[in-house]
Amino acid sequence: MKEKFEGRDSMVYDLADIQRMLKIGRTASYDFIAKVYKEGNPFPVLRVGSMYRIPKEKFDMWLSGK
Repeated sequence: MKEKFEGRDSMVYDLADIQRMLKIGRTASYDFIAKVYKEGNPFPVLRVGSMYRIPKEKFDMWLSGK
């Protein structure tokens, strides 16, 4: 899941990354991230137009239970 962007690691996940990590379908990943975006918890979600981006550090902390 490491992607390079101008010589450095990307700092955000997209919905496809979340889908793969959580082993859920496309619709479930969209619904989950849209809910998190609306509620603002348990991690931040950025919306750029119709696209969602999830900061890696905060998502990884949530996923690991920290």
